[in-house]
Amino acid sequence: MRISAKGRYGLAAMISMAQNMSHDQNITIISISERLGISKIYLEQVFALLKRAELVESAKGSSGGYQLIRPAEKITAYDIISAIEQLLFEPTKKSLSDDAEPIEKAMQRRIFEPVDDAITGALQKVTLADLVSEAERYGGGESIMYYI
Repeated sequence: MRISAKGRYGLAAMISMAQNMSHDQNITIISISERLGISKIYLEQVFALLKRAELVESAKGSSGGYQLIRPAEKITAYDIISAIEQLLFEPTKKSLSDDAEPIEKAMQRRIFEPVDDAITGALQKVTLADLVSEAERYGGGESIMYYI
């Protein structure tokens, strides 16, 4: 399976948002762009898709930016990736002639449908909160500096 750069950036941006989220503060695309080293223009395209999928909401003005619509525990990797990678979840189309219908059905039922179900199932099991926890295990969270 190959997820595009746009899909990977969308996942990373959502993880970054969830790590740095507070209920009364919006997060700007510029801050995510700088934190992740991703083009601001490219992230704007990603966030348009995330907003359309109702995963984030935007606010304009001096304190504008984006917030998650739902808690990180209620957003799955499937939600994020399917918002960005629409083609990844399209069913495999018929590729053989009507004369080869038994072969077509065999491929669909034994390969394509199980693979689609496995990918969807795996992505639905992982929440944004799981990804935040995993990133923090690897030092991806905000580090706290204690002064003595």
